[in-house]
Amino acid sequence: MIEAENLTKEFFISGSDTPFKAVDSLTFKIEKGEVVGLLGPNGAGKTTTMRILCTLLAPTSGTAKIAGFDVSNQPDDVRKNLGFVSAGTGIYDRLSPEELLQYHGRLHGVDDKTIRDRTASLFAILGLEMYRNRLGAKLSTGTRQKVSLARALIHDPQVLIFDEPTAGLDLISTLGLLDTIKELKSLGKTVLYSSHHCSEVEKICDKSLILKDGKLIWFGDWRNQEPNGQGLAEFFQKLSGYTTQPETNSI
Repeated sequence: MIEAENLTKEFFISGSDTPFKAVDSLTFKIEKGEVVGLLGPNGAGKTTTMRILCTLLAPTSGTAKIAGFDVSNQPDDVRKNLGFVSAGTGIYDRLSPEELLQYHGRLHGVDDKTIRDRTASLFAILGLEMYRNRLGAKLSTGTRQKVSLARALIHDPQVLIFDEPTAGLDLISTLGLLDTIKELKSLGKTVLYSSHHCSEVEKICDKSLILKDGKLIWFGDWRNQEPNGQGLAEFFQKLSGYTTQPETNSI
């Protein structure tokens, strides 16, 4: 459902004749129904990779596909099959959650009856019913993030990409979001989940995809590589060759 083959993105930096490779020849394939954690230190290429997959950036070379559609040649089809949630909720202050979902549902070409039915279902799942008609400006950060997730799901996409969605959320909101992602997996959704917190990836992800300096250094189930019971943070440290001790459950 999410495929990349020799995916590369170069940027030219002022004062240099040599391009900087933010993403360097990435090749991986995420199957339907898998939840994969995207990890790496700052500057590893995570955000650039996600922006390419979401059709916000064009790759310099190589290919990427979402649900079988090429991100460069079929961007509209990619967007129909993709939902994106980031740390910045982007909720409109002057629209209520119900109005926001109606607006974005129509942008995706969903008919009004389906929008109403999906809105009711999503509000029930995410605990948003009591906030249905409250303006976005009056919602808490956690509630705004739930609305952002509902917006990403209103067109029933097959693939979801999360870019550090728990940043700024309290513990209860974070756990609620992680539980929702587990439910999405049970519905057969494919999820790419970017985070700096290994504990979150350990809770919900089947595999990890680890980047360093724009390159893929690991893709698979890290649990099989840690027979002594070490966690993902320790595995990351050993794999990447860092000598400093990372914070517990964080990279």
